[in-house]
Amino acid sequence: MARNTLSRTLHDLGLSAWFGGTLANAVALNPAAGEAGTDAATGRVANAGWDRWTPVNAVAIGAHLVGSVGQLRANKQRVAAQQGVAGMSALKTLVTAAALGATAYSRVLGQRVSAAGSVPSRSGTRPSKRTKALQADVAAAQQQLDTLQWVIPALTGTLVAISSYAGEQQRAGEVARGVAAR
Repeated sequence: MARNTLSRTLHDLGLSAWFGGTLANAVALNPAAGEAGTDAATGRVANAGWDRWTPVNAVAIGAHLVGSVGQLRANKQRVAAQQGVAGMSALKTLVTAAALGATAYSRVLGQRVSAAGSVPSRSGTRPSKRTKALQADVAAAQQQLDTLQWVIPALTGTLVAISSYAGEQQRAGEVARGVAAR
């Protein structure tokens, strides 16, 4: 039981940080970077913020994954016996894989932008006209990041919703109904 509690805690805290941090950066950091004074300063501020967030996000994702595996192990009998749990687990795994892929791709793009230095930017993820003209590959990365900054919180928010549903499936009455229905 203590192991399952630890798994649940790691799962929930990791997912909360992954979701909340990426959403906060999209809502606050990127637009605020646009107020840095110049297009070059905007890029520098956004890069610094995202570079600082990356190790925290990596720990959060790792905690979430360790917790997820622990929860799956602790509930393997319920996954096999309770109607609906295997499907929910499969969906959750698919969404997790999509969120991991989007996050990894976002980091690759972010490293490309960060490596370019003080890239002129209108906001943290919107290239300036100068960037589009002089550094088309970096501008393309910024434009993709502009989309991904919303995709990742949407996927991790979906994981929060699925996890909430999974918690409801663990209620004694739901377990009894789900096992009986199988």
